[in-house]
Amino acid sequence: MAMTALELGLRGAVVALFLVVCAVLLLRHAAVHRAANLGAAMGVAGAAYAISTAPFFPATSFGWSSPFVAFAMGSPVIFWLWARTIFDGQFALRPWHAAVWMLHAGLGLVSYNGWMIWPDAAWTCGRVLGLATITFAVLGISQIAKGWHTAVTTARGRLLIALVIGIGLQMMFSAAAGLAAIPNRSISLSGALGLGAFALMSIWMMLFDPPESQPAVAGPGSGGPAGRAGGPSEPDGPSPQDRASLNQLKHLMTTERTYRQEGLTIGVLAVRLGLPEYRLRTLINDGLGHRNFNAFVNRYRLDEAKAALGDPDQAEVPVLTIALDAGFQSLAPFNRAFKADTGVTPTEYRRRAMTGPAANDPPEIGRPN
Repeated sequence: MAMTALELGLRGAVVALFLVVCAVLLLRHAAVHRAANLGAAMGVAGAAYAISTAPFFPATSFGWSSPFVAFAMGSPVIFWLWARTIFDGQFALRPWHAAVWMLHAGLGLVSYNGWMIWPDAAWTCGRVLGLATITFAVLGISQIAKGWHTAVTTARGRLLIALVIGIGLQMMFSAAAGLAAIPNRSISLSGALGLGAFALMSIWMMLFDPPESQPAVAGPGSGGPAGRAGGPSEPDGPSPQDRASLNQLKHLMTTERTYRQEGLTIGVLAVRLGLPEYRLRTLINDGLGHRNFNAFVNRYRLDEAKAALGDPDQAEVPVLTIALDAGFQSLAPFNRAFKADTGVTPTEYRRRAMTGPAANDPPEIGRPN
């Protein structure tokens, strides 16, 4: 009884974690994006699975429990589509994908809730469901090969690979246990623990920005005056796809001035570009030679601020106004970033720009990104 109570409590926590995953994905990605939507669907499916496989959950009726079972049993298809969206930049959802999900969920409903009414059909559907689940899990894991070389270059990408492999393996294990007629009760607690671990990994990936294991190597010209004056430069010899993404990124930052956007994150920018987040991170770090996303964005913000501070027509504009217009959220982080980049405060930079540096003043210190 104590173990059952422990498992029920654990499953309740798992459901809460998966709902947090859904909320964070949908709130952080205001623009409609299939990766965010499919990730939220994965969270709903995980919560439904935690509920529908819990002790005392009714498994012999087509009543109120049916939606939970349908979402839980259709999760392998969602997993496959989610993995394709993450690792295949050319993938697009089609109407037949929804039909595949409905068929898989229907098999799950009959095999899970139809034992009292259609025992033979339920047994057959259960076998087909198990084989289909293993197939979709393998298909989902196989998508990693399409983005492997890019994903392994970042800590977040490596964690994403581990998450996809872990979820796929758990699906295969559960399906194989069903095909082998292993009682669900014997693996129920371990399944809940696995779901909880995946939910925690997902939340950590969305809320925290893990540091990269190796610093990015700056490309030619990225640290020189020419590269700094006009924004980050393009790398030598990018692929046509990367070149198109870099051109689009440059347009967003120089023409639309997206760096001014409040609450801008690499995830939001990836949505604007239609790229997986790990690919955009690789373009910024390895392609453009920036240490991280903040250094990339601050390069544009600081260049705009320095231009404004050196403009005689804006001599009366407060420093705070210039900082906010450039995209900084407050004066303190602007002052720190500005002094780290130039070696002087914004006020001193403006004074020198207006009057010229005194003979005993130290020259401006430029720091690499």
